[in-house]
Amino acid sequence: MAKTMKNTMWDERYDTDDYVYGINPNKFLVSIADKIPVGKTLCLAEGEGRNAAYLATLGHDVMAVDSSAVGLKKANWLAKQRGVEIQTVVANLADLEIQPNSWDAIISIFCHLPENLRKELHQKVTSGLRSGGMFVLEAFTPDQLKLKTGGPPSEELLLNLSDLEDELEDLEYEHAAELEREVFEGKLHTGRASVVQVIAYKP
Repeated sequence: MAKTMKNTMWDERYDTDDYVYGINPNKFLVSIADKIPVGKTLCLAEGEGRNAAYLATLGHDVMAVDSSAVGLKKANWLAKQRGVEIQTVVANLADLEIQPNSWDAIISIFCHLPENLRKELHQKVTSGLRSGGMFVLEAFTPDQLKLKTGGPPSEELLLNLSDLEDELEDLEYEHAAELEREVFEGKLHTGRASVVQVIAYKP
């Protein structure tokens, strides 16, 4: 997997004693955790590790990928506090290699990328899942720009369900929805939010 040079924006954001998105896992992830196959689990754009550490406590063999070494250092510390270990990889998602048929679950929580890169990544995700493997995603939709409670300020980086259904057409959906819900995850995700959620299996 390709290493990256220092990612200044995210390193600076995470360079604080606080966990800017909190230490508790994403509530959508928690609500469906019992559906996720326990095994090799890849967490994309994992930042400070709240979701990776949580999944490790449930018995998952977790690899957390992020472009920020600062964030992943905090992820390892958080996992240690929870009494578990995770593998961390500093990598740009544009360069990330995902081996075909190698993951039981891939998790994407508030991972926002330019459209072309997102499409390429979702192709890798589909290929990378084993048969019966699960992809879990929650992200902000373009309507989030009106709510201003977190997420990227650019519509290009936001997701809608129709695009995701096209990009993940080889997966079978258990849940696919756009909705509003309360999101309180650290100081940067605070309040009513417009999100898209996906739970999908590879046949």
